Amino acid sequence: MLNHLFHLSPDSDASLQQQIREQISTAIMDGHIPSNVPLPSTRKLAEMLHVSRNTVILAYEHLIDDGYLISRERAGFYVNEEILRASVNGNGNPQSDNEEIQGNPPQWQNFLKFRPTEHKLNKVNRWQDYPYPFIYGQLDPKMFPTNHWRECCRESVSVQAISDWSGDRYDEDDPLLIEQIHSRLLPRRGVWADPEEILITVGAQHALYMILRLLLNRDACFGLEEPGYPDLTKMAASTEARIKPLAVDGDGLIVGEQLSDCNLLFTTPSHQFPTTVTMPLERRRQLLEQASRDDFLIIEDDYECEVTFADTPTPALKSLDKNDRVIYLGSLSKTLSPGLRVGYIVGPKELIREIREFRRMMLRHPPMNNQRSIGLFLARGYHDSLVRNLIQAYEARWQAVGDALQDCLPESAIPPVFGGSAYWVKGPDHLDARELKRLALQKGVVIESGDIYYYAENPPLNYFRLGYSSIATERIRPGIDRLAAIIHQLGE
Repeated sequence: MLNHLFHLSPDSDASLQQQIREQISTAIMDGHIPSNVPLPSTRKLAEMLHVSRNTVILAYEHLIDDGYLISRERAGFYVNEEILRASVNGNGNPQSDNEEIQGNPPQWQNFLKFRPTEHKLNKVNRWQDYPYPFIYGQLDPKMFPTNHWRECCRESVSVQAISDWSGDRYDEDDPLLIEQIHSRLLPRRGVWADPEEILITVGAQHALYMILRLLLNRDACFGLEEPGYPDLTKMAASTEARIKPLAVDGDGLIVGEQLSDCNLLFTTPSHQFPTTVTMPLERRRQLLEQASRDDFLIIEDDYECEVTFADTPTPALKSLDKNDRVIYLGSLSKTLSPGLRVGYIVGPKELIREIREFRRMMLRHPPMNNQRSIGLFLARGYHDSLVRNLIQAYEARWQAVGDALQDCLPESAIPPVFGGSAYWVKGPDHLDARELKRLALQKGVVIESGDIYYYAENPPLNYFRLGYSSIATERIRPGIDRLAAIIHQLGE
């Protein structure tokens, strides 16, 4: 009678045992297996599904441990009625004894005070399915250090490790991860900070959101680079602060009069986002002097600082700051994995204390098992090894993109500074990069049009970005050949 409930797929990512467990538990919660009817014996179900009996035995044992099944001596395996009582009304369906309540659904436009979906970024889903993904912010899965990461994850769930992090930490972070950031990551950028000045976040976006919510209100002016990070305008808009686009040039953010009325500003001096230019040391000093003179704070996103090809990279803005004007953001998204969502804030103790409490109100702290895994990954030198491999691969890809642009689109071949993971390309004046993006996608080429990085109502349309972190080196030239053909076609 129950044979039709169980079907295993060889194409599933789940193991056979996992599939059996999931199908039985789902059937139980959906009310498809009566509590007075025994499930097939382990031998019979193994024969039905063409799997080993041990696979079924292990699946049944897990289902018993999880409370879905009970074992009756000499009678077999039955549904545990206790788990059904714990559901809504014993069969997974809500109670329907009362008459249906009449009324009207809410008109959400009358309730929503802030609509983040307006001006939503148009990212390409399933970019991995395209042969030429010049996509930004993603990593080549072939370069992920799978064995090292698995080793650290296994150790983070050892009995001793679980006893360390499984309790309620309230608002604290993993001490190993804090120590590794304090002693290993920050000193390479010339930043010396006490552990109390470091806070773990769920990526740089989370860090930015918390900082803006604490430091901005309707009386404040927030300056951000133009072109720059699109989501910042949405975050700042939620604070009702005045938003001021700030001009950049070949040396990054321009200091001077345009900054004088800001209370807080955001900058990416290592690799300006998205143009990739680097702010020189002298301008960094000028920016800090003006911050002290005009009394404003600076958020420094030390964006892609790890993947620089220069022998002597420029030190972080934070390293030059003697007056606690700079709030420093770091992230492991561009090196280890964007999916892990791990970043950190470095700032004065008074500010970190307030942000820590705000974070506690939101989510207490990022998952401790992930923090421990990353702490181990850093402590064992695996992150250092990964960064060296990334630099080597990115430099080869950087060169390949530059050579292909020089040959195919010489008027657009302005190379970025030595480092990072993308080219910011200025196409011909007639080019509409939005149309280029649409046509390129039809040819299997994924790019990003540059208009989304501008805040002005009429942004330039001939810029686009070519990320090279997620595309194999041998695919770069064919992909750019296709792009060039489309651009020349659009110009005819």
